[in-house]
Amino acid sequence: MNATTASAVSAERTAATAVGRMDAVDLARGIAVALMILSHGVNGLLPFDDFTDWGLVPVHAVTKVASTLFFIVFGVALGIAFVPKTNRPDWAQRRNRLLLRGLLILFWYKALTVIEMYGQHSRGEIADTLLYRDFPSYVEVLGFYAVALLWLPWLLPLWARTPAWLRWSSPLLLAGLSWWLLRHFDFWGVPQLQALLVEHPDYYTWGQLARGPLVLLGLLIGGLLLPRYRDAGQRIALAGALAAIGAVLLVLFQQLAGAGREEVLQSIARNAGKHPPELMFMLFSMGGALLLLALSLAGGQALARLLRPLTIIGTNALMAFIFHITVIFVLFRDALGYLHAVSYPYALALTLLLIAATSLWIWLWERMWAMWRRKR
Repeated sequence: MNATTASAVSAERTAATAVGRMDAVDLARGIAVALMILSHGVNGLLPFDDFTDWGLVPVHAVTKVASTLFFIVFGVALGIAFVPKTNRPDWAQRRNRLLLRGLLILFWYKALTVIEMYGQHSRGEIADTLLYRDFPSYVEVLGFYAVALLWLPWLLPLWARTPAWLRWSSPLLLAGLSWWLLRHFDFWGVPQLQALLVEHPDYYTWGQLARGPLVLLGLLIGGLLLPRYRDAGQRIALAGALAAIGAVLLVLFQQLAGAGREEVLQSIARNAGKHPPELMFMLFSMGGALLLLALSLAGGQALARLLRPLTIIGTNALMAFIFHITVIFVLFRDALGYLHAVSYPYALALTLLLIAATSLWIWLWERMWAMWRRKR
């Protein structure tokens, strides 16, 4: 390691120690999860045909930004909290904690799959889904997250040692590989394997290689953010660059949609082009995601405090998933019988209350956990 590289690594370590938890990143994650809850809460009670026009666009078109933002922030968090520590003596323990986190999320993914499907599907269909012969819809993002945490911890040390040019080109290279496999490889005639890796039109699944470029993009952003977070000027400059890229993507979306923009937005709101990812969906989703990430970073700690309920959700995304899925499928649909039985405004109001309740539940849970630990 030459002197320049050693100096850069030392500066990165110092930044990692000084920064600690970044409220702006929690806010961005909280926005992503809140938008997911907004989508799940209404669509969990009503079919798209019962949505009002103003409900489809802009409300549910905007929610299609959520998954992309979530994947990018996942990468940002890894780039901040783990990549700088891959060459430390305790890396094996940190890696194992990530792997255990993946197994925990895998458990909850399967448990919430049962909660989602119970009462609306047969036991055989539930068993098929638990055994990866099929996939759920509402909790499938946890499936991506769980599987990713079983292989990404092994990649991070390699990522830290990879030349900069290869790191910066990796999202495009992985996207190109995913595109090629989707069109030229039959995955040995196993559509479920295709769904897990590059997605399949018959399954509502987030492919590891299809969405992996977003995680790699997040790793790159995390590496840029780490030494700049406490410097307001540098952080805002980075946020401005992300906002500019997001704006360019949305302008390109507008140009390609042309006079049919409203119809394209309505189709995106109905999930057209989501699985496997298509150009128009990704232009809209990535553009919006980068703008929201830029807003969170530019606002920093002040905005995170102002939007504290969303920031709280972002501090414990897994708990947010457990809580909101349980409320939607156990309370709203089963106990109260609201499935296909309420108006769109009523479903929307319930969902907004659910977002607030999710934040409150996480806040209470963290307080109770802290009290229990103190008593020990």
